[in-house]
Amino acid sequence: MDKSTIKLTRKIQLLIDLPTQEERKQNLDKLYQWQNRCFRAANLIVSHLYTQEMIKDFFYLSEGVKYKLSDEKKDDAGILQRSRINCTYRVVSNRFLGEVPTNILSHLNNTLISAFNKNKGEYWKGERSLKNFRRDMAFPFGAECIGGLRHVAEKKAFCFRLFQIPFRTYLGKDYSGDKHHLLNQIIKGEIKLCTSHIKLKDGKVFWLPVFEIEKSPEEVKPELIAEASLSLEYPIVVKTDKVKLTIGTREEFLYRRLAIQASIKRAQRGATYSRSGKGIKRKLKAVDRLREAESNYVSHRLHVYSKKLIDFCVKHQTGTLILMNQTEKSQVAKEEEFVLRNWSYYELVNKIKYKAAKAGIEVIVD
Repeated sequence: MDKSTIKLTRKIQLLIDLPTQEERKQNLDKLYQWQNRCFRAANLIVSHLYTQEMIKDFFYLSEGVKYKLSDEKKDDAGILQRSRINCTYRVVSNRFLGEVPTNILSHLNNTLISAFNKNKGEYWKGERSLKNFRRDMAFPFGAECIGGLRHVAEKKAFCFRLFQIPFRTYLGKDYSGDKHHLLNQIIKGEIKLCTSHIKLKDGKVFWLPVFEIEKSPEEVKPELIAEASLSLEYPIVVKTDKVKLTIGTREEFLYRRLAIQASIKRAQRGATYSRSGKGIKRKLKAVDRLREAESNYVSHRLHVYSKKLIDFCVKHQTGTLILMNQTEKSQVAKEEEFVLRNWSYYELVNKIKYKAAKAGIEVIVD
């Protein structure tokens, strides 16, 4: 049975709400320390989980060795001193005691165990390698760690405390008012805030809150079907029994993207003559900036296209959306380098599925 709720993730910049630069730097350094400990803890946790799962395949162990992964207090054949979940938690909590809040380690442990259990069949078959975590990974924390969330009119921001560090939000150009509305709903208790993350990038702090909301009560009818096709000439062509709509064009989507790619190539050629300092990072600064611009442009266009598609379905009350011949087109895209590099089929399908779930529309990929 389908769930009546859906989880939304947003990205909100946070400013440390302290008066002096020294105090702000001190707390920012603390956040970077937590990030580093989480990076190390995450790699330790997945290594221990993999060893536990594969220990029964260590055929070179003597026959008398027990390898049942259960608590020895509850099972005579068990080899663990405590439950499997608690084992990996105790490993990282003992190693990083006092260096990072235990709430962060607990949620990190639970998240990684859940992800590991989902993929352990592929690990056992050798079809997937263990996940490797980067130093700039986002670290999780529970909603209970946020205290005093409120809107302060004088600062034109939402303020709260996280692990006793005061923050205020910077919503920037939130034209739709979506983030502002969601935070207001959290304050009023209308929706639920789930396990969220903190992401640090270039000295900036970003909050990735996860909101659990009710699905939009759109008046859609499952028996009404819309067929959509993703093609090279038009990003999306959608039709019902009576209406047809084309969303975007080849020239509109590719013109700007190819222009940015040409700029990237010029910047790469010119990087040889750029002023050095701090190694290669400074020389490639313009290249990295343009690559980020390309990524942002593509993401924005795909958001626009997918939103227009779902708005069309809602307008005509179609509760079922079929993406026609998508499997075949994905294979063609893999064979042609230009299409694979520039058309972003997979990302567009993901955005369509996400927005369709929010509106209560079922998506079928043919």
